[in-house]
Amino acid sequence: METINLQQEYAQDLAVEKTAVKIPTYLYATVLASISIMVGLVWDISWHISIGRDGLLSAPHLAIYFGGVLAGVFSGFKVLKITFAGTKQEKEESNKFWGFFYGSLGALFCIWGAFAMLTSAPFDDWWHNTYGLDVTILSPPHTVLLLGMIFIQFGAMITVLSVKNRMITKDIQDDSLKKKLSILFALASGFVITMLFTIASEYLSVHDMHNTLFYIVASLIFPLVLVAVSRSAPNQWGATSAALVYTVFLMLMVWILPLFKAEPLLGPVLNPITNFQAFEFPLLIIVPAIGIDLITQRMGDKNKWLLSFLYAAVFLFLLLIVQWPFGDFLMSEAARNWFFGTESWYFGSDPNAEFRYAYADWMVSSGWTLVKGLAMALVMGFLISRLSIRWGKWMQSIKR
Repeated sequence: METINLQQEYAQDLAVEKTAVKIPTYLYATVLASISIMVGLVWDISWHISIGRDGLLSAPHLAIYFGGVLAGVFSGFKVLKITFAGTKQEKEESNKFWGFFYGSLGALFCIWGAFAMLTSAPFDDWWHNTYGLDVTILSPPHTVLLLGMIFIQFGAMITVLSVKNRMITKDIQDDSLKKKLSILFALASGFVITMLFTIASEYLSVHDMHNTLFYIVASLIFPLVLVAVSRSAPNQWGATSAALVYTVFLMLMVWILPLFKAEPLLGPVLNPITNFQAFEFPLLIIVPAIGIDLITQRMGDKNKWLLSFLYAAVFLFLLLIVQWPFGDFLMSEAARNWFFGTESWYFGSDPNAEFRYAYADWMVSSGWTLVKGLAMALVMGFLISRLSIRWGKWMQSIKR
């Protein structure tokens, strides 16, 4: 009789343990915060090239700050709730930090990111008042802001993975939960890719697509996320899903922003405009992302160095064969429409510039320069892919 009771208690404990794996509320808030942050960021870039003048409380800045506050508040509440009113199981599934507080690693990243973002706000306002309009994306206050944004989006990623990994450990088969996790992970990782693209966009514009520096920079930043996501995502198309989110989001911003009126408030105005100018049309990284997912599916955990080379080579080859001719297309009259947004042009630039829709000789790599540049891109991609494999393995082990 006693044995039967023990078995029943064990079955009840196991059932409770399995149902305890669920998506935390702050994860939904963090993904929503990521959307608000990215909309605000791209809007802010468009604001700078369309209007020029902004302030601490401009509309794009408010969207960015709202995202930071939302992620920080919900994550902070989660930490305080577990610390002061959490169950024993909740505390066991959390990390203890500063010798007192309990919280998931994802929540901690979101809190750190929110602090960094809010710290950057007065810093950015002071910077503008002291040095005027930014001429680069990576100014010191913007760098602090971008790091905070990445922390929040990375926090969402690893929160999804901690839930997924606990499901695997506890042998929970819940297709509905897995589908939700896949969507949330695609959104979070897709926004990380969008953020990295935004940071490096000065080297990834349409005028750079025939230059080897474009492919070196692309091989440095995109495989870092795509490979790790491909190897750790809740589904077998992690890299493709993330690239799809990046693609759809930037396309929507290209289509939506020009629908709203805007006019320059700084001079000189060489290009009179009446509406917001679009940011960049997305790169075709979804093609190499598919290649990366196929390698992951077919090669699994074989020799890591061989995998790293394959990831790098496939990424570079597929990006080169689609992006190089796509650059020619974006320069052509066929792309000068609302869909591709190539007619957008900074208000301070001459609309009749010689190379507005053409490649100058110095923009195009050829001959030995092209070979050396692509070889360097391959080496960079190889090293980054090896690092990304290790990162992906670490993310597969996150449970708190």
